[in-house]
Amino acid sequence: MKNLNKILLLALVVALNTNVGFAQSSSKKKLSDDERMEWWRDSKFGMFIHWGAYSIIGGERGTKIAGGGAEWAMDKLDYTVKDYEKFPEMFNPVMFDADAWVSMAKNAGMKYIVLTSKHHEGFGLWDSKVSDYDVMDTAPFKRDIVKELSEACKKQGIKFCLYYSIVDWHHPQAQGNLYPNYNIAQHDDPSVVNPKFPEYFKNYMKPQVKELLSNYGDIGVVWFDGDWISDYTTEMGKELYSFIRDIQPNTIVNNRVDKGRTGMDGMNNKPGQFAGDFGTPEQEIPDTGIDSDWEACMTMNGSWGYKPSDNNWKSSEDLIEKLVDIVSKGGNFLLNIGPDGFGRFPAESIRRLNAMGEWTKINGEAVYGASASPFEKPKWGRYTKKGNVIYAHVFDWPKDGVLKLNKEIKVKKATLLSAPGKTLNALATSRDVLVDVPMLAPDATVSVVKIELAN
Repeated sequence: MKNLNKILLLALVVALNTNVGFAQSSSKKKLSDDERMEWWRDSKFGMFIHWGAYSIIGGERGTKIAGGGAEWAMDKLDYTVKDYEKFPEMFNPVMFDADAWVSMAKNAGMKYIVLTSKHHEGFGLWDSKVSDYDVMDTAPFKRDIVKELSEACKKQGIKFCLYYSIVDWHHPQAQGNLYPNYNIAQHDDPSVVNPKFPEYFKNYMKPQVKELLSNYGDIGVVWFDGDWISDYTTEMGKELYSFIRDIQPNTIVNNRVDKGRTGMDGMNNKPGQFAGDFGTPEQEIPDTGIDSDWEACMTMNGSWGYKPSDNNWKSSEDLIEKLVDIVSKGGNFLLNIGPDGFGRFPAESIRRLNAMGEWTKINGEAVYGASASPFEKPKWGRYTKKGNVIYAHVFDWPKDGVLKLNKEIKVKKATLLSAPGKTLNALATSRDVLVDVPMLAPDATVSVVKIELAN
């Protein structure tokens, strides 16, 4: 009888704890759209991580090198489903260190991380109960990568976000039906569809998305890709968006959840008619600001996935200027890194992350929480704005020691972010506002002048 009482008491304690946990989870305040988007709008700078079994291949098959991104190796290098399956079976990134990855992102000044939980190859980086084609069941690694990164992000105060591909070259009810013997001509024909795709969407894709949203805490952004395929419909997109918001009401979803974007420019061609919270320009920056939320995603070289043959690296200076340019137009910058099959960041990427970190430590005030410039783009650089402050990001430092600002700027006080204790003299003329600056640029890449406005 005593044992029975103990068992009943233990069951009661477990039930109470479970109910308390549920109450805490379900009582989380549902935010308005502006409240929900606030952290993302303020963050401005995030890390995209493209990682999967394709990272083993590196975009090469014998003497053949995949054109474009190495993450498309299965398609570009003519692998059948059976041929390709050997790579997930080899995936054993023993040098993967989630804490180190997150630290590198944080030290670079990035505020959120987007991990490819499943790319087009169909291989999942988490312990999925819907499929055994994942890192826990197929690969020798036997570690839940999504879990480790989500925990590392929480520990270091970085928002954890997940990419999920609508395209699936492995699943027979999705595009995997085109790859048993591989027929590239058929695959490239947009009229070719899989009549069983609705079953994949209902019984595979949605349950996997639910796993990711249910088992890894708060997900900041769900980042979809593959919306271009004929199998996927706008009705599916709207259904999926609502499905996600029902599970995590405060998460943010990109516009590739639906079918509205116009191509690589990433913006919806009919605003308000398609699901999604922000646009996704890819490998490009709009010429001017856009009157809606957007995020430019971009590679450091030419490939999203690890590709050692691609040495066309953007310079650190170029990447910093791109960050400033994007923020000056009201957008976010999602900068990609492609770890190798061992779990290491390429040395070239690490050097660029370090340089961006050194710059943001001094000048981050002019980026985080800043809004688009209210003035036309100056010849020497860009403007950003925050409250009653304008920041002049100077790409080309004036050789005569005089920085010419827009004449509408009413200067109360001007300083350098790198030397905030020294006030710079400013003089308003009929054509410009002239600010006396040091003859030598304080920063070799982008120097920032902080201008407190008089009005």
